[in-house]
Amino acid sequence: MADLMKFVQTEFVAKKDFPVFGAGDTITVYYEIREGEKTRTQFFKGVVIQRRGSGNTETFTIRKMSGAIGVERIFPVNLPALQKVEVNKRGAVRRARIFYFRELTGKKAKIRDRRR
Repeated sequence: MADLMKFVQTEFVAKKDFPVFGAGDTITVYYEIREGEKTRTQFFKGVVIQRRGSGNTETFTIRKMSGAIGVERIFPVNLPALQKVEVNKRGAVRRARIFYFRELTGKKAKIRDRRR
């Protein structure tokens, strides 16, 4: 059964080419919103908190500050509305899931840049 699911995923699901990113990176996600008959593109810029899953079920969580309130959004990688993903900054973190980032404010919430 697992082989059949893997076959269907590789053959029939269109794989989008996004840049490589991980936890700690600051990215901008452009996605399409439909409002009645009209469609428009909206972006969400923030820090990647985690990447989770694999294959069709892979998702990533982005966190941004809107005023003094933290906003998180979970995006499936295979979401048809996703148009493009831009990596703005690479962050140097030691963990794959940086949930501790939620409690940090001010200068403590700054993530160092990864050296190239």
